[in-house]
Amino acid sequence: MKLAYTIIYVPDVPASLAFCEAAFGMRRRFLHESGTYGELETGDTTLSFAAHALGDMNFSGGHVHADTSAQPLGFEIGLVTDDVAQAHARALAAGAREMAPPVQKPWGQTVSYVRCPDGLLVELCTAVGG
Repeated sequence: MKLAYTIIYVPDVPASLAFCEAAFGMRRRFLHESGTYGELETGDTTLSFAAHALGDMNFSGGHVHADTSAQPLGFEIGLVTDDVAQAHARALAAGAREMAPPVQKPWGQTVSYVRCPDGLLVELCTAVGG
């Protein structure tokens, strides 16, 4: 098996796509005409967003809405960049909330954390060993 896609359930799919375009420089691959599902160009694995209503259809017991959770959920996506400080500043300027500023880890990797308006936790980092 291989990881094909990640779907994040959000309150406003077009807004999440637009945020990622502005904050991270990603390009939109697809937005369904209903506005309830969209994808970003991210390489081999697709980052997708779906409306909370679709999640509610899939899970009879409902699901946790990351955008209304006081704390970030127990998962993140990681975006690799050569300039974490610049990427971090760009994300904050686009409306992300700082969770941890850029720091260099003992193994040499630079890492920061931001939380998107839709609740998604994002690690911005240099490549391991880079």
